[in-house]
Amino acid sequence: MALTAKPLSALGLTARPGSDVAVTGLSVDSQLVKPGHLFAALPGTKVHGATFVAAALERGAAAVLTDRSGEESARQALAGTSVALVVVEDARLALSCAAALFFGAQPDQMVAVTGTNGKTSVATFTRMIWQALGFDAANIGTTGVEGAFTAPSAHTTPEPITLHRLLADMAAAGVTHAAMEASSHGLAQRRLDGVVLRAAAFTNFTQDHLDYHASFEEYFDAKAGLFTRVLPEEGTAVINTDDPKGPGLAALAKARGQQVIRVGHGNVCEIQLQGQRFDAAGQDVRFLWHGGPQMVRLPLIGGFQAMNVLTAAGLVIACGAEPKEVFDALPQLMTVRGRMQLAATRTNGAAVFVDFAHTPDAVETALKALRPHVLGRIVAIVGAGGDRDRTKRPLMGAAASAHADQVIVTDDNPRTEDPASIRAAVMAGAGPEATEVGDRAEAILRGVDALGPGDALLIMGKGHERGQVIGTDVFPFDDAEQASIAVAALDGKI
Repeated sequence: MALTAKPLSALGLTARPGSDVAVTGLSVDSQLVKPGHLFAALPGTKVHGATFVAAALERGAAAVLTDRSGEESARQALAGTSVALVVVEDARLALSCAAALFFGAQPDQMVAVTGTNGKTSVATFTRMIWQALGFDAANIGTTGVEGAFTAPSAHTTPEPITLHRLLADMAAAGVTHAAMEASSHGLAQRRLDGVVLRAAAFTNFTQDHLDYHASFEEYFDAKAGLFTRVLPEEGTAVINTDDPKGPGLAALAKARGQQVIRVGHGNVCEIQLQGQRFDAAGQDVRFLWHGGPQMVRLPLIGGFQAMNVLTAAGLVIACGAEPKEVFDALPQLMTVRGRMQLAATRTNGAAVFVDFAHTPDAVETALKALRPHVLGRIVAIVGAGGDRDRTKRPLMGAAASAHADQVIVTDDNPRTEDPASIRAAVMAGAGPEATEVGDRAEAILRGVDALGPGDALLIMGKGHERGQVIGTDVFPFDDAEQASIAVAALDGKI
């Protein structure tokens, strides 16, 4: 989309000593600065962006946005220049709001989903329901941008400049409804603060990202910010009150004046899940909407999927859709890529599933949810990512051993860590009965080979990912593709 230069005042920014220059674009990477850009020098986890102010000026930056610490660091680089300097208390918040004003458009109906697990499924199901109702809709998150508008995405929640450029492009392409994932990183870094939301959802809260957040409290506070800061007072909060954090979060939302749709098994829930019946192809779900009984067929594997679907339904209703039309659309939903996805089936009927489960709770939830669909044994493949929270590794192994009949521990994305040490930590929790197979392709082959009639294999950790990160390199690797190859090889089809 074509953009015109905008004065700093139009972006809600005031420069010192009062220079209201027009900027032609926004950048947070000094290497991407073009003449006339506003360069945002933000605080980082390792280095402050003010370190690169000199490089940004060399490339023609017309203005610099930073905080007080950045101002001090960039003082020498700015000395003697006519560059407009904007100093604020929270540079990340200022950038998010400025990006929203600079790009100027987004889909009319926007919702966001936060929680440790389930964000991708809820956002995708929300998009699918909207599409079934005839809207041009898309979802933004871990799997990229999907739906009526497609694009890759490097982050679950893109940084503000990328995000608002994307939203403006989506609006220009005719997308009227969009659901996005709100990661704790994205919320803590104020990436969503310029997005105008109609509704927001909370799925659950369990251990993850303690390599980034200093504590569970800090991690939860980041997620709660979606409701206490980002979602406007006139918005609607859709809250899973089965989760221990849910009732408190619902109270916070109500205190701000937001409408609340509670989802769960409790009698107080506006959407009350009453029962599920499972079979090899999906599940039948009974629930109440404001006390009125509803029954739907979901072609989805895993009991937790019902909560994801009902949360998505709550978001769509919050945006003005008729409840009956929403519920009638639910049987049309399809499995989200990499989320309890049926990847292959052996000639003996054994099934192979792929799931993104990469936390202790997610591993437990996925295996327990698969159990009612399986007549025979469950074989689980589990690993843990490198350069991430180390405390969860033995817990993931323990969860796998507690809920599967056979466990294979393998590499996930070791990144810059020693793969063997990561596996050892997972094995410490999995116990002596687990099998360690470092090569992920071999582990999948062994898992498939172990399947008898009525059995199922669940490959966890990487889900939708199509690459494996070893060191700083990314090698092509797709769990679903590897599963299909293994099944074809062992069943004599290749």
